[in-house]
Amino acid sequence: MRLIAFDEIDSTNSEAKRLAAKGDFGPLWITAKTQTSGVGRRGREWVSEPGNLFATGLYPVAADLSYAARFSFVAALAVYDCVTHYIPDGVTKIKWPNDILVSGQKVAGTLLESGTDKDQIWLAVGIGINLVNCPEYSHRPAGALAHLGADKNKDFSLALDKLIERFEHWRMVYDKDGFAPIRTAWIKRAKGMGGPVTARLANKTVKGKAVGLDEDGALELETATGERVKIHAGDVFFS
Repeated sequence: MRLIAFDEIDSTNSEAKRLAAKGDFGPLWITAKTQTSGVGRRGREWVSEPGNLFATGLYPVAADLSYAARFSFVAALAVYDCVTHYIPDGVTKIKWPNDILVSGQKVAGTLLESGTDKDQIWLAVGIGINLVNCPEYSHRPAGALAHLGADKNKDFSLALDKLIERFEHWRMVYDKDGFAPIRTAWIKRAKGMGGPVTARLANKTVKGKAVGLDEDGALELETATGERVKIHAGDVFFS
């Protein structure tokens, strides 16, 4: 796998988009020791503390953008596997759609961006993992693996290799067998399935019980009246 490494960059996703605009669609990974303008989901700032992992995978996509969008769950499984390589004691969960929590604290997130250049659809999978540092202030509890019981015998310098290895594994599962096994694996590792959840959407708040993940990756809620609601975008909070 081709790897492009920087000491400092605005963001690895921005570099991926610049490469795609020039006609380089990968597959490749971009990494940096620090980012000056890291961005997370929904346009939030991703604080790029030194010593953490910042990387973006850039891939050409042969199918349509809906196929590319479900890579959010492929990425979530890969990051989950990377995190549990260091913290294997069952306290790690995936929070819909792709945040990784350890003991309830967010340690990793993913930002997918896609586009078309020169008639080629491309996908940028941006991933940040708090290995040794975490934001001092955050809208949700954040943590770092080094402070949450990471195995001291396992080297953080190999985290990117582990991440790419697991991403390639789940990518091949998705390409070969479709979304069904990805969905099954994701549900098995997910936080809050079967329990109460509040979804804050752009124009309303929905409360119910998390009952599943549909074939497009929407979180399925069942309200108190028995209505099934699909959450495609928004912030979700599990009790």
